[in-house]
Formats: sequence, C-alpha cells, structure tokens
Amino acid sequence: MRRAAAGAALGLAVAIGVPVTWQLTQEPASAGAPVAQVLSASTPSAPAEPPPSAPAAPGPPPVVARDAAPPVPSSAPAPVRLAVPALGVDAPVDAVGVTADGQMELPGDVSRTGWYRFGPAPGGAGSAVLAGHVDDAEQGAGALFPLREAAPGDEVLVTDTAGVVSRWQVVARELISKQQLPLTQMFARDGAPRLVLVTCGGPFLPEYGSYRDNVVVVAEPLA
Repeated sequence: MRRAAAGAALGLAVAIGVPVTWQLTQEPASAGAPVAQVLSASTPSAPAEPPPSAPAAPGPPPVVARDAAPPVPSSAPAPVRLAVPALGVDAPVDAVGVTADGQMELPGDVSRTGWYRFGPAPGGAGSAVLAGHVDDAEQGAGALFPLREAAPGDEVLVTDTAGVVSRWQVVARELISKQQLPLTQMFARDGAPRLVLVTCGGPFLPEYGSYRDNVVVVAEPLA
C-alpha cells in the first residue's frame, strides 16, 4: 500500500516515480504460526457476504471483487488509536469503508490507519481489520512501516471512542502475495475475536506502482 503523491483514490493509489530508499525487500517472511491457520482455527463459517478486496494499491489482477454496498456497520465502540509499543507504532485510526470497485479504503495521510467499519470492531466476534499505507513518495514512511518486524508476543493496544484500551498479543506475522490472501478469514464476522493488521511489503513493482505482497499480522486478546 503505497499512496500516490497526488490525485489518487484512497486504497487504489499508484506511486509516482521510483520507490523510496527503504524498499521492503528484506523483511523476514513470517513469524509465529501461518496466518491462515490462526484465522481458520477461530472462524467456524464464511462471512455473510464477500469480503472486500485486499487493502492495497493496484498490482496484478485483483484477488476478489464485491458490491460496494456495505452491510450494517458494527455497533461496538469504534477504535480511534492503535499502538504497538515494541515497534514504536502509535497512530490515529479512521473508520473506512470500500471504494467503488470493492477495495478497502485507506486514509490518504500515511501517518494514520484505517479500520474496516463494516466488519467487527476490535473485541467483537470475528476479525477486526486495521490497515494503512507502508509509505508514500512524498510523505515518507507510513505508520505501519514497522509492522514487518512484528514478533509473536508483541503487545498491541487499541483505544476506542469510549477511551477504553484493549490489549492484544501478536501470534502471527506473514508476508503474503496479494493474490493468495485468505480474505474470507481476514474479514470474518464470526468466531473468536482477532485483530488483523495489514500493510504492504515485498518487492516494489514499478510497472504497477505498488508492492507485490501484504504484511499481515494477527493478534489475539490478552486477558
């Protein structure tokens, strides 16, 4: 997820010019259990409707498309801040939806993150998805740039609109091709509570103006 310098729709940006100097080509591929395995273990059934496409800039043909008409939003308190102290992540969270072609929206400001408001809120049943751009040609590194270094056991803190802070623990991190993302599990609306954090990673593809992969981190609630 690399936003354009100007004029791009949220979540669908095309980077302008060459990639920034911190190309994401060297991050470890995974840590902890495989993401699909962790999510499948807590997802008893498929969501009621197709999940949005991967929250990413355009690359090879999209993984999945969906009607932009959203389901009923979550009634639980919305998240407003995300922190991962071990990684130095501390960022505001905006409620986002889907773009016209079915991709998850992302904030235009790379220092902010987006919560998929048509899915579960953190702490509710199913997977709460928070995503953000990894970098920007003009703005620099995004809030979730350090996500590629997340390790099992790292604590994640989510503050909601009521000021309540929920505590989570990373159990999995994986670098996954955008064409192979387990979207049904990532956007599940039932099963055990999970927090799913997503940004871009892998090699930069100049012909598409985006990164090839997504970094996906899964966290479970701490007692």
